[in-house]
Amino acid sequence: MTIATTKRVNISLPETTLEKIDALTKPGARSQFIDQAVHFYVEAVGRKQLRQSLKEGALRNNKRSIDMAAEWFHVDESVWQNKQ
Repeated sequence: MTIATTKRVNISLPETTLEKIDALTKPGARSQFIDQAVHFYVEAVGRKQLRQSLKEGALRNNKRSIDMAAEWFHVDESVWQNKQ
C-alpha cells in the first residue's frame, strides 16, 4: 500500500457548496470528501471522453468499415455455405 503525500492548498468555494459538503461528511472530513469527489469526477470525465472519441472514430471510419465488410462478404458467405 502506498501512502500518498498530501499538500495543503487554499481554495474558495461558494457557501452553499460547503453546506452541502458539511451535510454529507463528518466534522474534519472535508478534505477526504473533496479528494474522493475529484477522483470520481476525473474518472467520469475520462470515460465520457473515451466514449466520445470511440464514437467519433466509428463515425469517421463508417464508410471504410462498410466497404471492407462488402469486400469480404463473398468469402464469409462461401465458408458458411460450405459448412452446411
